[in-house]
Amino acid sequence: MLIDDVKKRMIDAMKAGRAQEKEILRVALGDLQLTQSRTGSLSDDEAVKVLRKIIKANDETAAVTSDEAVKAKLAEENRILSELLPQTLDQAQIKAALAPVDEAIRNAPNAGAATGVAMKHLKSTGATVDGKDVAQVVAALRGG
Repeated sequence: MLIDDVKKRMIDAMKAGRAQEKEILRVALGDLQLTQSRTGSLSDDEAVKVLRKIIKANDETAAVTSDEAVKAKLAEENRILSELLPQTLDQAQIKAALAPVDEAIRNAPNAGAATGVAMKHLKSTGATVDGKDVAQVVAALRGG
């Protein structure tokens, strides 16, 4: 389970004296445990959503701050959290995975429908993808 991985990494970071890693993992663990207490259980998919939410919040904060030290700290926190997430396909891998439905994507009535075809196919294969990357690949396939 992902929550167990977070606990283990936090303990390893404490033992190794990596304060920043320990602190962001402590925050993540708190958010994961809060979600678990509210819902009664915590699947890995739910845990991934919690970690992505923290990363998104860090990105939003970095976008509005002018302090380079804060930006560097947030980037490092996101790097640490990203290591815990399942690896996502890059755009080249997404394009290759969409080859079987390439024609359906090109013939879809609009970009939204084409992206829907792509996402449905990718989910059926169990691929982990970033929706923005899928949208960009779909746009490229459709010639846009």
